[in-house]
Amino acid sequence: MAHSILIVDDNPNMSSLLSEMLEVFDFESERAGDGDEALTKLGDGKFAMVITDMRMPNMTGLELLQQVKERYPKMPVVLISGYSMGEIQDDPNSPQPDGFLAKPFMMSDIEKLLNSLL
Repeated sequence: MAHSILIVDDNPNMSSLLSEMLEVFDFESERAGDGDEALTKLGDGKFAMVITDMRMPNMTGLELLQQVKERYPKMPVVLISGYSMGEIQDDPNSPQPDGFLAKPFMMSDIEKLLNSLL
């Protein structure tokens, strides 16, 4: 059975690219354009993991991480960013992501992450 992964990114080109990369490894995915849409989709209970961009309007990836961990504590959440992760690692009170993908990422980065978390 394929695992379904929710990709959250306000950039449709990035989420489409990531979706295509996941297909190579036989993972299904759905896309959400922001955190609110992601939380609505997560209510369906069909996702095994969330991959979210850090910088989005309305709700950041960090805010989404916190919401997901409060509602679904065992669900892996991976953050994508072209920036440093220092702001998360420096705050011991914030929930920690289960993985991190630095832009630009490669197919091998995705494969390693999927194998370790799912």
